[in-house]
Amino acid sequence: MTKPYHCTARTISLQIPTRWTPEQAFAVFEIIDELRDAIWLGYALQLQEEYRDQLRHHDPEYDPIDPDDLPF
Repeated sequence: MTKPYHCTARTISLQIPTRWTPEQAFAVFEIIDELRDAIWLGYALQLQEEYRDQLRHHDPEYDPIDPDDLPF
């Protein structure tokens, strides 16, 4: 049995069982995939704007990839 989820004002911690059957895991995966698609259908433009804003405000100082150390 899993522990109940823990909520705070800003987060929800969810415990995922480690003994699901492959069928159970696949069913949950399908639901999440459908939820993602439904959110994208309803909020595609807003999500694209958010992605753009996130990239625009990305601080390269914290980027773990060194552009001078690329193999190509």
